[in-house]
Amino acid sequence: MAAKIAYIMSRFPHLPETFILREMTELERQGYQVALYPLIVQQQPVIHQEARPWLARARRLPFLSAPILAANGRALRQQPLAYPALWARTVVENATSPNFLTRALALLPKAFYAALAMQQEGVTHVHAHYATHPALVAWLIHRLTGISYSITVHAHDIFVRTAMLATKLRDASFIAAISEYNRQHLVRLAGHQIKEKTYVVHCGIVPAHYPPRAAAGRGERLELIHVGSLQAYKGQRYLIEACALLRDRAIPFRCRIIGGGEEEKNLRRLIGTNGLESTVTLLGPMPQEEVARLLPTADCYVQPSIVTPSGKMEGIPVALMEAMACRLPVVATHLSGIPELVRPGETGYLAPPADSLALADALATVYAQAEQAEAMATAGRELVLREFELQSNVRRLADLFRHYAGTQPWLPAVPGPLVSES
Repeated sequence: MAAKIAYIMSRFPHLPETFILREMTELERQGYQVALYPLIVQQQPVIHQEARPWLARARRLPFLSAPILAANGRALRQQPLAYPALWARTVVENATSPNFLTRALALLPKAFYAALAMQQEGVTHVHAHYATHPALVAWLIHRLTGISYSITVHAHDIFVRTAMLATKLRDASFIAAISEYNRQHLVRLAGHQIKEKTYVVHCGIVPAHYPPRAAAGRGERLELIHVGSLQAYKGQRYLIEACALLRDRAIPFRCRIIGGGEEEKNLRRLIGTNGLESTVTLLGPMPQEEVARLLPTADCYVQPSIVTPSGKMEGIPVALMEAMACRLPVVATHLSGIPELVRPGETGYLAPPADSLALADALATVYAQAEQAEAMATAGRELVLREFELQSNVRRLADLFRHYAGTQPWLPAVPGPLVSES
């Protein structure tokens, strides 16, 4: 009988998190059953078509309801010492972050209800995406029921929101890091005791959805494109400033930015201040199918990410993988795990974060040295197909589930050790 893995994430459906959606779909294709337990089921104006059947299957976890109260009462009766101890430990270990603690306390009743529901559903293992509240709920379920859990760590969940992180990592069966940078960061943060159970498992893309763009010669205008939620750490303001510099250098271009978010008003104001209304366009959020259609119409993909004052930054943007799969030349910033994908002089161009001039210089190089840019784009596509392909990376994750959850024989799909030597 196939193992049943419960997936926990903060919100579902969530447009930017295509990587979780694709991972669950591929995991089921490889023979696992996935039970979906989002902490919040949300309504979104734009939703990926692939998410619709998952939405119908998602377990609703209200903050307060009769079943929630009944499950908590049952947990208290059955484990009169453990139940209050978990509340107390959650308070103590999250006390340094009042906002985080408030949300954690609101989630505790949900966690006890989810624990009961997972036992009744026959869940054999829990996998949390992000080491913040999803991992907290997975940890609580584990402490109550003994069901094993694992965590995929990404970015802000280990760079910014670190309350209780060591406990959640220590008790996890294994940790999947999306980059070697993240794996090394966790070791520095939580100690060498977690090194042997932390594995690099890249997010992946489906190559068939991102065929290489035609190698026809570029037109007179440099077509730039960027995909990402409009948030400060994505750095779109520096892309807009770089576009103003390109205009001042008389380099013809058009820049399209796909995504929505809290920075939209500020970015529109910046576009207007720089007189870029005719050349820089905010297209709003789009489903992955539309993004896949637009990427090959560009000459260059730009990822202008930064590190915010709070320490928030990217992991490895999936949109960058998608662009490279389309054989687009890419310009990105040098931070976090991005250099593992965009290798300077080999698969793309890197600029320092928050440096509009350096970003403009790199874009000018793509424009002036098209043949070199195309060669790196070809190498970039080859790298993505080799190391960031969905099926092989989910197979790697499934190997870890089999090994650590103990539900099936340990049969590695990829020869050799899972842990890369540092």
